[in-house]
Amino acid sequence: MNATTTPSGRAVQPHAKHRSRVPSTRLASVALFLALVFTWEFGVRFFEVPKFLLPPLSDVLSAMYNGFAKSPMAKDGFWYHTFVTSWEILIGFSLGSLIGLALAMAIAEVDYLERMLQPYIAALQSLPKVAVAPIIVTWMGFGMSSKVAIVCLITFFPVFVTSLAGFKAIDADRVDLLRSLSATRWQIFVKCKFPSALPYIFAGLDMAAAFSVVGAVVGEFVGAQAGLGVLILQLEGQLDTGGSFAVFILLSVIGIALTGAIRAVRKRVLGWMPADESRNAVSA
Repeated sequence: MNATTTPSGRAVQPHAKHRSRVPSTRLASVALFLALVFTWEFGVRFFEVPKFLLPPLSDVLSAMYNGFAKSPMAKDGFWYHTFVTSWEILIGFSLGSLIGLALAMAIAEVDYLERMLQPYIAALQSLPKVAVAPIIVTWMGFGMSSKVAIVCLITFFPVFVTSLAGFKAIDADRVDLLRSLSATRWQIFVKCKFPSALPYIFAGLDMAAAFSVVGAVVGEFVGAQAGLGVLILQLEGQLDTGGSFAVFILLSVIGIALTGAIRAVRKRVLGWMPADESRNAVSA
């Protein structure tokens, strides 16, 4: 790694410069958050925006406190509905991601499968998942299984498409080299193809994490007995805009937590690959 030289003649390593930017980036992020909080709270009060249009942040936080202050099993509290929606997201996301990854691996290894399944996958991918949600609820009922199926369907395609692109982007020279060394098909896949596709797989998981939250709420809007989507409908029916915004924040926190967990795993799994190289591999 080559060092650069400052105008004063002092040598600076590239990674040291990168570390020096991290605190300033975090500071800017915190400053932006505080600015948004200040603008929301005092902007609404200064311009006297009606609360049913946009409540001040303090009202939203108060609604959230009241929601979590109730019993964990209370049907009008936040604990119960947050648990139901989180469980739907976790199960649906896990199933959709596993099925998408497994099918991408199979198609990448067997060309016949791709030629056979490609029209059906393209047709299913072009369907608006929100429009399919009522049919799934009709088939599977108002319980958790229909919401899990919707989340599974929505998270399947990002993981499948990006994983398949990753398996197909493998350098053919590396595969030929392993074949010349008498490596088996399984060894080529484990030692070369799968590690090379990991940046693509994690990119798909990252997108699927955000979509999974949307899928769970859409399913609950269509028909459900519990969940944050149901709670939003109840609060909007009561014109409790502060409570609705509190649920929106909860959904954002769930999405951030799931995305953060995936990025933490990605950081550990792809620790051997520089972040810039990983991003370039996906964007190439």
